[in-house]
Amino acid sequence: MSFHLKNYLEERRKAVDAALDRLLPSETVAPATIHKAMRYSLFAGGKRLRPILCLAAAEACSDSTDAAMPLACAVECIHTYSLIHDDLPCMDDDDLRRGRPTNHKVFGEGVAVLAGDALLTIAFELCAKTKPNASFTVGDYVAELAHVAGSRELIGGQVEDLEGEGKPVTPEHLRHIHEHKTAALLRGSIRLGALAAGASKGQLENLTTFGHDIGLAFQIIDDILDATSTKEAMGKSVRADEKNEKATYPKIWGLDKSRAEAKRLTDHALAALANLGEPAVALREIATYMLARTN
Repeated sequence: MSFHLKNYLEERRKAVDAALDRLLPSETVAPATIHKAMRYSLFAGGKRLRPILCLAAAEACSDSTDAAMPLACAVECIHTYSLIHDDLPCMDDDDLRRGRPTNHKVFGEGVAVLAGDALLTIAFELCAKTKPNASFTVGDYVAELAHVAGSRELIGGQVEDLEGEGKPVTPEHLRHIHEHKTAALLRGSIRLGALAAGASKGQLENLTTFGHDIGLAFQIIDDILDATSTKEAMGKSVRADEKNEKATYPKIWGLDKSRAEAKRLTDHALAALANLGEPAVALREIATYMLARTN
């Protein structure tokens, strides 16, 4: 049976958007300003890659993705909150995100900070409302999301990224930063989908390896695109890493070696799915797509 990735991504994106619209307060709920700000960034046209990976991981382990949908929405809320805060003047100081003015440019810095805080908080509300199964509890979902979004993973990676600006960074340290700043949430998205589907120990181990490797490969490609693409293609500012004197793979390794490392990681990720068979077809196709992406 042939697999049509474009159709799959579009169908899942629409399903995630509908679920987010249903699960989050509308713009008319008081105080309206904060809910408008939350929705402004959340519905700014993202690819929904992380929630789609969450759903695809659930598919790889079970026949249904229903239980995984609230968790898929939770990781998108976490991702969007991190982007709002990343764009602030005190962080990366960006004016453009997904082809639109950044949140603080529209609503002001104070409301942007609070919109990010609110999205972070509602992610845990969604976790708490997700149905448990015979293998995993609501506490398992909450603990997973808290770990990947916390000071030892996502936030820790962002701190190290800030601290590395304008300083020499070794390849080992750069890998460590990207494992936490970017790969952790991608890996966590996949693990949450597996948890919601009641994955076996072996399935969870394989999907964890897969998530780690495609997460690192994703950030390497992102570094390459920031150095080589255009603002029109990316929908956000480019050459931002150079402006902020950030450590990146192209800066340390060069473009060719960086591309080769992204390919090596993707191949290793695909190998981790060998025992999952046909149900993991979407994950395989998404990994290949991520390696070849141009925005």
